[in-house]
Amino acid sequence: MDAEMNVRHLWKWGNKMARKSRYLEEKEREEGAGAVWRAALYIRLSREDGDKEESDSVANQRTLLTKFIEERPEMELSGYYIDDGWSGTNFDRPDFMRMMEDIRAKKVNCVIVKDLSRFGRNYIETGNYLEQIFPFLNVRFIAVNDMLDSVGNPGQMNTIMVPFKNLINDEYCRDISNKVKSSLDTKRKNGEFIGAFACYGYRKDPAHKGKLMVDEPAAKVVRMIYDSFLSGMGMLAIARKLNELGIPSPSAYKTKQGMAYHLPQKNQTQPLWQDRTIRRILTNQMYCGDLVQGKNRVLNYKIQRCRQVPKSEWMIVENTHEAVIEREAFEKVQELLKRDTRVAPSAGKVHLFAGFLKCADCGRAMNRRKNVHSYGTYEYYICSTYKQAKERCTRHTLRVDQLEEAVLKAIQIQVEQAADVAALLERFQRETKGKKAGFPFEEKLREKRAEAEKIKKFRESLYEDWKEEILTKEEYLSMKQSYQKQLEDLNAAIRRLEEEKKESAGSGMEKKNPFLVSFCRHKNIAALTREVLTELVDSILVHEGGEITIRFRFHEEKKALECMAEAASAQMVQNGQKPRLLPTP
Repeated sequence: MDAEMNVRHLWKWGNKMARKSRYLEEKEREEGAGAVWRAALYIRLSREDGDKEESDSVANQRTLLTKFIEERPEMELSGYYIDDGWSGTNFDRPDFMRMMEDIRAKKVNCVIVKDLSRFGRNYIETGNYLEQIFPFLNVRFIAVNDMLDSVGNPGQMNTIMVPFKNLINDEYCRDISNKVKSSLDTKRKNGEFIGAFACYGYRKDPAHKGKLMVDEPAAKVVRMIYDSFLSGMGMLAIARKLNELGIPSPSAYKTKQGMAYHLPQKNQTQPLWQDRTIRRILTNQMYCGDLVQGKNRVLNYKIQRCRQVPKSEWMIVENTHEAVIEREAFEKVQELLKRDTRVAPSAGKVHLFAGFLKCADCGRAMNRRKNVHSYGTYEYYICSTYKQAKERCTRHTLRVDQLEEAVLKAIQIQVEQAADVAALLERFQRETKGKKAGFPFEEKLREKRAEAEKIKKFRESLYEDWKEEILTKEEYLSMKQSYQKQLEDLNAAIRRLEEEKKESAGSGMEKKNPFLVSFCRHKNIAALTREVLTELVDSILVHEGGEITIRFRFHEEKKALECMAEAASAQMVQNGQKPRLLPTP
């Protein structure tokens, strides 16, 4: 009985609310019939709309809406609200927001547009205004060409055609957005520059759209920044130096050149160089001659906000324009930026070994200290962990002058070895020129492959030995790991030999080997510089007692070269010659 009573109560209440709703609608129509409508004529045109039809032009929309209101004596013109060049995908438009302010101030109670697409192309937002906001504010809405009138013909506003048209208008924007995005991506892939402004050091080529050319005055400053950083100067010190010299920052330079560029800082006619500006220039691959675009992407066609894109998704096309910085110098700078090279603001210059030294035991960076005595002053390095907590590590102290001497000597030995290998390979290629017999890679490959097969068989037999209890589980796991490591090393050697075989046939590959190219460049090295360390050294491990281990760069390339040298030596011995190679230090 209670349930039946509740159903009857709800049914009566629903009928009552429906009658009340119909009464209010009829009353509103009666009052509206004799009311004076203060009309806002809203006009919108975006670039894609303007390219579509002449009838969507601002002038034609104004003429149509003005004629419409002149023919209706119950309406008076409150004002024109024009958003020229604004997309309909969102409602953050200047004149639309001004119109909404006038609506809330009771200056406007009727909005007239040419059609729904002029009002907006966002399906959700447009529906919200038509179904929620305007009815709540007692605003009459008229779309002339779509024959929609929320007061004159309210039934038409409630049909499925209105949301369907809004959905079509939304889809049009999505389609246009995808086409524009696809077109821009194609241009990026083809090496065309599509940005509004070229990066500092370049300018757009007026004769070739999408091409960049060097802007020499700015390019000279870029080179100065790279040279200063490679010489050991910190980024903050470089920025100070440029400000002291009175050189305009990139944003100030653009405005000085007459470009329509808006300064990021307000009320500042001459923005200064900052360390973050220096970092952006030092990490910009464009200076190598490569076109780097697509670093940021708009979220979608409705939300016009950018998000950063992972570097793996950037669009990079190499060698599209003249380089301002040599690629080798750019790569050296990137290596230095990876290192911990903090410097005191007062110092301005990075120390020679900053970012290279590590404690061999704890792996932490080494700290530089200075001792002043009556007999003189000397600098030394000490483990940073030991300085913080002595129980965690030992001192690992090493004097700076001794470190410089040891590293220089090690580099000189590597340079000698590289020069010796280069001479041997050059002699071998000269003597075998025109002959079919090149480096005996096949013989080496057979040896390595046979050895790998042998290791595989040993590894496979381990399982049976464990099951038959010849080996314990610990012995089985230990030997399996050892054989696996040997197999990985052999497979790596085989891959190197196969690559060398493919690339070395008469191509003078030893001249392209990075190990030889880099070390042979410093044949007469007599002093260390940060540029030399960056090019040749990966890291330096300091052991307790003052011993050091230097990890040189191009380790894999050196191994490949050793394979070539070993093969060449074997061939020369077979030919009755006596090759000479320096031992590996």
